[in-house]
Amino acid sequence: MRKPKVLVASRLPGETQKLLAETCELSVNEGEAYTIEQLYANARDKDAIVSVLVNKIDKQFFDNCPAIKVVANVAVGYDNIDMDEAQKRGVLVCNTPGVLTDSTADLAFALMLSAARKTPSAEQYLRDGQWHRFALDLLLGVDVHHKTLGIIGMGRIGQAFAARARGFSMEILYSQRSRVAEEIEEGLQATFVSLEELLERSDFVSVHCPLNDATRHLIDREKLSQMKKSAIIINTARGAVIDEPALAEALANGVIAGAGLDVFENEPRVNSQLLDLKNVVLLPHIGSATIETRTAMGRLAVEAVGSAFQGKMPANTVNKDCWERFLALREDSIGR
Repeated sequence: MRKPKVLVASRLPGETQKLLAETCELSVNEGEAYTIEQLYANARDKDAIVSVLVNKIDKQFFDNCPAIKVVANVAVGYDNIDMDEAQKRGVLVCNTPGVLTDSTADLAFALMLSAARKTPSAEQYLRDGQWHRFALDLLLGVDVHHKTLGIIGMGRIGQAFAARARGFSMEILYSQRSRVAEEIEEGLQATFVSLEELLERSDFVSVHCPLNDATRHLIDREKLSQMKKSAIIINTARGAVIDEPALAEALANGVIAGAGLDVFENEPRVNSQLLDLKNVVLLPHIGSATIETRTAMGRLAVEAVGSAFQGKMPANTVNKDCWERFLALREDSIGR
């Protein structure tokens, strides 16, 4: 049995990738994110890829890289991967759930506080030398405590966000396709409501749902108009859940009061209208960007690749029904 060839498309934190180097023939991108052409050139003869969200793993990728049998995505979401195409070809897809829950919830809460209390504007005001005296009406924000919070998507991160909100004595509403277990609702003191009711009642709305056909531009011009004029929306999920031009228009025209965004529809490009607005806090997709969390994500991804080629199905496999086909492909190409 030969060693599997694995491409790590973006260098992982710490010593994580050394785990793979022990059992695989490893190639690591040490520089900037690959262009499409560079990705194909480097992955063409590889058996597996450890990918990140900027890597588009679609039909064209699989056509150009036919030897790929495992895609380990260093993220919870996998909207950068064409799952139908992977399924058709028997390619195993793994993600990194769980390990980034708390750090992403922390960042979402920080965004909510920053947008509510105008901390980025306040810091810039000070750094620009504009602060000369105390004033009662200087940079007035709004309270977060005792307000109504609406959470769109009550998965792991949504629940962790709700747990933090309880410490601020917030009323918690949530909306998704189906209710969570009764004990989770009771523990978080969260109430299941329709999306329309959530938008109408919430002072803060935080997006934590996955991106798919049903949620793309879920928050559009019409939905934004249903929110309170004083409301603030937070997004640490996927940029395309919110219609960015509609959001920029709503923020500019006072339809809603503010926003805090860590994700964007066409990353790393940010809508130019958003860049010109003062009532939105913008961050460069750092929801899981702590040393501990990114290291854990990388470890989970490389362990998935190692386990798969050793004939053990990774627990974090997205398309488990591809396992038998993967095993056959593995045997044909690298042996048992």
